Amino acid sequence: MSGRIDARLAELGIELPKAAAPVAAYVPAVRTGNQLFISGQIPLWNGELRHVGKLGAGYSLEEGREAARTCALNLIAQAKAALDGDLDRITRVVKLVGFVNSTGDFNDQPKVINGASELMQEVFGDAGRHARSAVSASSLPLGVAVEVEAIFEVA
Repeated sequence: MSGRIDARLAELGIELPKAAAPVAAYVPAVRTGNQLFISGQIPLWNGELRHVGKLGAGYSLEEGREAARTCALNLIAQAKAALDGDLDRITRVVKLVGFVNSTGDFNDQPKVINGASELMQEVFGDAGRHARSAVSASSLPLGVAVEVEAIFEVA
């Protein structure tokens, strides 16, 4: 299915990865009412693990931002799968929660998660502006640098 958001992705030269299957005891998405909750996404690209590292211990801020952007692309891919391919059903990005694998003295978590936030605004425009949390984690699954989860409002 191709719509306004798919056209915007094409205009931006953005390709979505395949929606990853869950690797533990959870489902990738749950819809309740007009809200779609997407489970935390790590920087996988079509099954290939990317962005393994710890911010503040040799992994750069720019690499962290790119990891967050990859997570956001996975969030959109999961939303597309949950909405039967119709991203135009997303009326708003409500909230992102970003986890940054970082050392105790690293304090630029918000700058890292901007990689995800800025992508949502690029793709969804004003509807991509959202509430957000950006927190540090001493480790993340598979040693990835970032994990991001989302809540979308849908029609």
